[in-house]
Amino acid sequence: MLKLSLCYLLLFTLCADGANAQQKTPYIKTLYTPNSWVDSVYKHMNRRQKIAQLFMVRAHTNRGQAYEDSVARIIEKEHIGGLVFFQGGPGRQAVLTNRYQAISKIPLMIAMDGEWGLAMRLDSTLAYPYQMTLGAIQDNTLLYKMGVQVAKDFKRLGMQINFAPVMDINNNPNNPIINYRSFGENRLNVAAKSIAYMQGMQDNGILTTAKHYPGHGDTDVDSHYDLPQLNFTTSRLDSLEMYPFKQAIKQNLSGIMVAHMNIPSLDSTKNLPSTLSKPIITGWLKQKQDFKGLVFSDAMEMKGVVKFFSNGEADVRALMAGIDVIELSENSLRAEKLIRKAIHQRKLTWADINEKVKKILYAKYWAGLNNYNPIETNNIVTDLNSPEAKDLKQQIADAAITRLKGADSLVLGKSFMSKTAILNIGTKEISLFAKEVKKNDLKASVFIIPKNASLLDLQIIKNQLSGFDRIIMAIHDTRKRPLSTLDYNNDVKLFIADIAAKNTVSVVFANPYTLAGLPGIEKSKGLIMAYQDTDEMEMAALKVISGKLKTKGKLPVSINTFFKYGMGL
Repeated sequence: MLKLSLCYLLLFTLCADGANAQQKTPYIKTLYTPNSWVDSVYKHMNRRQKIAQLFMVRAHTNRGQAYEDSVARIIEKEHIGGLVFFQGGPGRQAVLTNRYQAISKIPLMIAMDGEWGLAMRLDSTLAYPYQMTLGAIQDNTLLYKMGVQVAKDFKRLGMQINFAPVMDINNNPNNPIINYRSFGENRLNVAAKSIAYMQGMQDNGILTTAKHYPGHGDTDVDSHYDLPQLNFTTSRLDSLEMYPFKQAIKQNLSGIMVAHMNIPSLDSTKNLPSTLSKPIITGWLKQKQDFKGLVFSDAMEMKGVVKFFSNGEADVRALMAGIDVIELSENSLRAEKLIRKAIHQRKLTWADINEKVKKILYAKYWAGLNNYNPIETNNIVTDLNSPEAKDLKQQIADAAITRLKGADSLVLGKSFMSKTAILNIGTKEISLFAKEVKKNDLKASVFIIPKNASLLDLQIIKNQLSGFDRIIMAIHDTRKRPLSTLDYNNDVKLFIADIAAKNTVSVVFANPYTLAGLPGIEKSKGLIMAYQDTDEMEMAALKVISGKLKTKGKLPVSINTFFKYGMGL
């Protein structure tokens, strides 16, 4: 714990000279202080408008005019509290946000899932590394800086909430929903990095929402499609899964998103998702852990919640359990009627609703919506792709890349052999990494090996490789979701195992868990884990094999007996 505390102290000290100059008082510290804007808005709301403030509905800019108009009608008719933007483009979103804000009587709170920045949802924007990649970094000030930049981007697009960071501890390699979205398997590392990223955003005016409470990291069921069950003891959940959330609460975390999971040790009600559990949300989160900020539901259209609680029942039960904001109700108008009915039946009270509404209004004030100005729509793409942001992405990649085996200068430079083969595996075209290595060694030969290469083609390449002194084998995963296993055919995987033992330097541009599915990769003379297939990681790998970058990254997860958590040269 002393080591973690020193890490926090160093983070805060280093940040004090720059972005700290713009720090805001934490949202949590402003709650229930005298506020004339909050009081005035609240006073002029009728009861239906108060209930509507509790809802955030889905918005897109890639579904056409009819869809955009349908959202506008909901805003005008129901007076909802906010929107969650999904896929689309930044320019279109800015225009649409201006339209939606102009027709809303109370400024809308706008959110997005931006775990790795705007590019998680929007085209033409920068994608920062996945949290698994960030988990390898030893300098957490880089995560704070990333939070600062993401906050700038969100504010440039007129948004107030980032549904991030993910504070789940991914200690299940087969997790289908969290996985690379987590900082890793170690609770101290996850907590420290989550807080650094969180504070970078909050210090610069963006509300954050840690997810997915009480911890979705050790599941093998995707709550989008079914209800996962966590069969862990209360002691285990409190000391492990909940640990990052508890530490972030102490550091003024503004929001938490509750997952759809059944957790018998915390609430024995059969098939009850945690989103609808009063013992979990009110008992554990609000009372035992003293969380005072906004509590968001995960999307209420997910099968993990509506499978057993359909037709709007889930929305009512969520509010009864202690949720403050309903995200993506299946039908917000139906839910409003059911909530009023629940109040009439004394399952809910107006005091419950009023408390939630005031927390939302305080959040809107804190985020500057009391002085809302339309978004400037000119130069948005340029502003969101600044040289400073691109430079930060490269700094992060350089800090994350991890050398698991081999000397500082692995291949290139004065000591490289006369004939080098570059194996470009898993892509249809030559990668940036292969191109750059070729620039440094004009005599090198590049072989492109698709993920479904035939045994005959692989044998031909293997025969040709006998004439080379050294091999650089780049393994790429180009999928949008970099899962724990590569989608290569078995012949290609066997080829990789065979080639790894031949004076080979292997570079893996993929999820670190994929190492477990590449038996024999540990025999490589040099092995670099580059975590994901991006230009920045490919340039970082080039620096490593040419001796221009000393690696500092450490594995954020354990893979097998050869590759353990914290490993890195």
